[in-house]
Amino acid sequence: MGDLLGTGLLGANPDEIVICDSTTVDFYRLASAALEARPGRRFIVTDRANFPTDRYVLEGLARDRDRAIAWLDPDPIDGPTVDDVAAALEAHPDDVALVTLSHVNYRSAAIADLHSITELGHAAGALVLWDLSHSAGSVPVGLAEHGVDLAVGCTYKYLNGGPGAPAYLYIRSELQAELRNPIQGWFGQADQFEMGQGFRPMAGIGGWLTGTPGILGLAAAEEGIRVSVEAGIDAIRAKGIALTEYAIALHDARLAPLGFSLGSPREAARRGSHVSVRRSDARGLTQALIEAGVVPDFRAPDSIRLGLSPLSTGFTEVARGIGTLARLAGGPAAGA
Repeated sequence: MGDLLGTGLLGANPDEIVICDSTTVDFYRLASAALEARPGRRFIVTDRANFPTDRYVLEGLARDRDRAIAWLDPDPIDGPTVDDVAAALEAHPDDVALVTLSHVNYRSAAIADLHSITELGHAAGALVLWDLSHSAGSVPVGLAEHGVDLAVGCTYKYLNGGPGAPAYLYIRSELQAELRNPIQGWFGQADQFEMGQGFRPMAGIGGWLTGTPGILGLAAAEEGIRVSVEAGIDAIRAKGIALTEYAIALHDARLAPLGFSLGSPREAARRGSHVSVRRSDARGLTQALIEAGVVPDFRAPDSIRLGLSPLSTGFTEVARGIGTLARLAGGPAAGA
């Protein structure tokens, strides 16, 4: 299943992705292994707008391993830029162990420059770890093409695995023998059912398996991945752009006059497959939308996030959702 996801949607080579555990656990394992592989370097580069679980894991690793975090403070809509990362690397020459960011920002949907930031990290001698939770099944990634070292992500968003579906991790094949899995479990053991003394990891990415997986979650993830591969990432991306462009046009026509502002990049090439709209009373409006049968997310401090999954969302649903929001926010009914 990892090869289906990797070669079919993420641009990885065979035997570089394994589906297992949760995003938090997989992120911890890869970040921990990366720090161990760069023992003489003290700093981790990440941004304050990164997804909370990533930040919390990094804070714990920095505390426990006498490392420090070089925090980026990016624009809240555009996210971290190449220049932001370059400045952090220049501030800590030869002392950055890990650069880690989200490819698509969880709040604004801004797409980071994966290629250029990965190149910058490598030039500085750091390993680079990407969170693809809002990328997989939404936008092309090109892991092998761009020389990405490490990545994690979930299968319950645009891969449509549903609640409880497992996460995945990616390790570039050239690094698999160098990095050590910090959580050694029996599913990663060579000759697993020999039940032998001492851990001997399975060759390749399989050595990063840990414990017994949840079969129902795997089955759901497999079907979501299969359907996404069948549709093709280029067609998915085209539909995602069309949906988000339509949502932004509706925002401009119906929500902006009511005091909303757009919380996502306007340029399609810089935006993933969700759109955020902002107003000071977003929290209450989100709850009112849910009660009206439209289910978005609230993202503090003032964003309503509309997830427009290309495989399962139609244009009439986008119109209905934004029309409902306009009505609840005090605008006229559709057609009035």
